[in-house]
Amino acid sequence: MLIDGFALGFVATTSLVAAMFFLRFWVRTRDFLFMAFAIAFAFQAVASAYMVVVGNPNRVRSWIYAVYLATYLLLLFAILRKNRRARR
Repeated sequence: MLIDGFALGFVATTSLVAAMFFLRFWVRTRDFLFMAFAIAFAFQAVASAYMVVVGNPNRVRSWIYAVYLATYLLLLFAILRKNRRARR
């Protein structure tokens, strides 16, 4: 159980660093794709940190999958929006 908490904490930390990385690029360019990546990584960081705090990831796994699905759909929407705008 200790290694699970460590791994989830590592995932939460790296996701938060990635979110800040993309947020920095969004501030420079104001491109929606960078903001979508920043939001997605921030949501995944919060979900991983919550699983560490709760202590038993098996209890909360159903809503965690909903958060992951929402982040992937957000990324898909942002990528499709960027590609559609590039063709015009």
